[in-house]
Amino acid sequence: MPPEEDHRIEIHIDRLLAARGMTLTELAGQVGLTLANLSILKNGRARAIRFSTLTALCDALDCQPSDLITVRRRPSVPTGDQ
Repeated sequence: MPPEEDHRIEIHIDRLLAARGMTLTELAGQVGLTLANLSILKNGRARAIRFSTLTALCDALDCQPSDLITVRRRPSVPTGDQ
């Protein structure tokens, strides 16, 4: 398994909050997370997310998991065959 800092998962809470006119504090209250834990997730420093938390976030933000989480593509590595 690769080191945790090498993950390419991106969390789009800020974008979804802005689109819905909601604050992080309001979201934390709706999903039952502390503001600190939600900030860790929002800033990409979380190591894991429970399905129950993902479900609560999707319910509160009226979105699908794919709206909330994406995977950055790996950077292309030159092969030297040019």
